[in-house]
Amino acid sequence: MATVELMLDRRALLARGAGAGALALLGGASTALLAQDAGSLGGLEQLAESYVAQRKVANMVIAIGQGQQPSAMIARGTLGFISRTPVDADTLYRIYSMTKPVTGMAAMMLVDDGRIALDQPVADILPAFARLQVQKQPDGEITPDNLEAAVRPLTMRHLLTHTGGLGYSIVQQGPLAAAYREKGLVPALVSRVQAPGNFAGTPAASLEIFADNLATVPLVHQPGERWSYSVGLDLMGRVIEVVTGMPFDRFLQERIFDPCGMASTGFQVRQEDIGRLTDNYLIAGETLVPIDLAANSIYLDQPPFPFGGAGLVSTPRDYDRFLQMIVGFGQIDGRRVMSEAAVRLATSDLLPDTLAADSGFNLDGKPAGFGAGGAVGRGAQAGLYGWSGAAGTFGFVHTGQGVRASLFSQFMPGGQYRLQGQFLAEVARSTGVPLG
Repeated sequence: MATVELMLDRRALLARGAGAGALALLGGASTALLAQDAGSLGGLEQLAESYVAQRKVANMVIAIGQGQQPSAMIARGTLGFISRTPVDADTLYRIYSMTKPVTGMAAMMLVDDGRIALDQPVADILPAFARLQVQKQPDGEITPDNLEAAVRPLTMRHLLTHTGGLGYSIVQQGPLAAAYREKGLVPALVSRVQAPGNFAGTPAASLEIFADNLATVPLVHQPGERWSYSVGLDLMGRVIEVVTGMPFDRFLQERIFDPCGMASTGFQVRQEDIGRLTDNYLIAGETLVPIDLAANSIYLDQPPFPFGGAGLVSTPRDYDRFLQMIVGFGQIDGRRVMSEAAVRLATSDLLPDTLAADSGFNLDGKPAGFGAGGAVGRGAQAGLYGWSGAAGTFGFVHTGQGVRASLFSQFMPGGQYRLQGQFLAEVARSTGVPLG
């Protein structure tokens, strides 16, 4: 199975891991799933038990459900290797890039409200992005002879689908990566310990400064011409702030977290919740090294700004409710959070028609689509929408069958074990999905 490894020397921490390749396993989900039937979940239970027993992970929680039914929860292990506290549905996990679909849905609410449009230039809201420069040679020198003017505007669609040509400090190399670090264009918090390379960097002091600084560095590719993982969803957070006149984190709280009943999700862990927070580990050879222990976690501090691409901490219960809202096409527990039209659009293929040949997004080596902050399936995989996080988390829905499933653990790089592929295979077996 094709995957994108989270290599420490280049794509560490926030890249998508094996999630895209794993999604390809779930073409055409069955309606046979009864999440409460523990007998059908034996494979998922064994998966969690085996990883914990082999000490590949300290813990694992899996949630799986259908429609508006409560999810089954499988929980194994403890908060950390030296902890005696068992994990459960309310354990706190760093979900990193699983933040992106949340930001994507927030943006689609504003599209539905008529306050922004998919193909509207970002410069309409953030004028600093009106005259963008693009590198002729990606990751090359930032000099006049390697720069050219953008041939089209950077749009909201581009931000949501990683097609704007924006960079990512965990992906870029050379002078551009250095410029991102120097200007505080750091997309997440990881640890109190500074490390070299892609681990390094101090975030900008606010989302406004982040956006202003981002406008001063060149794009890696021409807008709309390539799929390239980026800080597009982080910039979308600033767009949301300006359009709504309220802080981005407050918008998420009022429009998504509160209506969905996601009481434990946010950008900071409260002191009273330390006892629910997992430890996070870095895989170094055969050893798991603590990189962010709960008792002294970087997430106990107020972040410099809400990272819309990879900043949230959440629980299996909370994120399952977010997915439940999506499979309910905007409705959960009889309450309307988003319009059905907005959810259907968000989970559809939003890639621009200006993509160059062989420059789109792939699932398992085959051309696929991308929606609002998450991958979407095409053909036999139509109905799939989801994304993964850098520390071993993954969540997806199948809108056609109302299936939702998520996995939570805490280790980096998240693609090291190819766990997501195994998880998707077991979900397929549990739901009666044909493989291959």
